[in-house]
Amino acid sequence: MSGPIEARPDPVHPRPPTPVAAPARASGSDLRARLLTASVLVPFILFANWQGGLWVLGTVVAFVLLAQRELYGLIEDKGARPVVGLGLAAGAALPVVAYIGNEYHATVLMTATLLVVMVAQLRRRQVTEAMASISGTFFGVFYVGWLFSHTIPLRFFTERIVADEGAAAATTLGLVPETGAFLLVYCLTVVVLCDAGAYFAGRAYGKRKLAPSISPGKTVEGAIGGLLAGTLGGAAMKGLFDLVWPELTAVLSWGLVFAFGPPIAAAGIVGDLVESMLKRDAQVKDAGALLPGMGGILDRIDSPLLGIPMMYYLMLFHVWLQVG
Repeated sequence: MSGPIEARPDPVHPRPPTPVAAPARASGSDLRARLLTASVLVPFILFANWQGGLWVLGTVVAFVLLAQRELYGLIEDKGARPVVGLGLAAGAALPVVAYIGNEYHATVLMTATLLVVMVAQLRRRQVTEAMASISGTFFGVFYVGWLFSHTIPLRFFTERIVADEGAAAATTLGLVPETGAFLLVYCLTVVVLCDAGAYFAGRAYGKRKLAPSISPGKTVEGAIGGLLAGTLGGAAMKGLFDLVWPELTAVLSWGLVFAFGPPIAAAGIVGDLVESMLKRDAQVKDAGALLPGMGGILDRIDSPLLGIPMMYYLMLFHVWLQVG
C-alpha cells in the first residue's frame, strides 16, 4: 500500500507587469532637487575621471555595488531570491579585474561566477526557485557589473592599446596618457545630452509613441531629437577640447565624432528603455531613492551602461582598422 502523497512546494511565479499609466510630470521641487544633485554628482565624476587611477576604480566599484543592489531589489520585488552577497562580490570584482588585468580575465571571472552561483544554488532547500535565483543573480552581475566595468578600459584606453599593440601603435594613433579621460567625457556627454534632447524634443514635438508598453512618455520624435542633441553635444565637447587640450582629441577625428555619435546615443536610448522595462515589470517608479530628484544610481547609469561599451568597442574597431 502506497504512503501519503507529499505536498509539493509552490513554484515561484513572477508577478504581472504594471498596467500602462500616464507618466507623471516632475514638480518644481523635483526639478530643484535634480539640479542640486547634478551640481554635486557631475563635478565629482569629472574630478574622479581627471584624477584617474584608484579614483576611477573606486568610483566605478561604488556605482556598481549601489546600482546592482538596486537591481536585486527589483528582482526581489518580482518574488525571486537572488544570491545577493555573491552577486555583489562578483560585480565589484569585475572592474577591479579590468583594472589590473584585461578583458580576457574579466571573461574568465564571469564564467567562474556562473559556476559558483549554480553550485551555491545546490545548497538551497527550495529547488523550485533555482532558475529564478540563478538567472536573477547572474543577470545582475552581467547587466551592471560587466557592462559598467567597460568604463575602466575606456578611461585607460591608451594603456590598453600600448599593452596590446605597443607604444609605436599608440603614437601613430595619436594617443597620449590622458586620452581616455577625454573619451569618457565625450561618451558621457553624448548619452546625457541625448537623454535631455529626447525629453525636450518629445515634449515639444512628440506624437508617435516609441515603446508605449514600456515607457509611454517616450516618442519617436523625442528619440530623433535625442540622437541629434547627443551627436551635436559630443561634437561641441570635441571642439572645446580642441581649443584647450588638442592632443587629447587627436585620436578622434571630426569624421569619427559624427560617425560615433548616433550609435552611442542610440545605445543610451536602448539602455534607458531596458531599465524602464525592468522598473515597470517590478511595479516601481525608480530603482532607488539615493539621489534626490533622480531616483537611484541605476536610474542614472542606465544609458551609460550600454553607451560606454558601445564607445569602447567602436574605438577598438577604429584601432583595428588603423593598425590591424
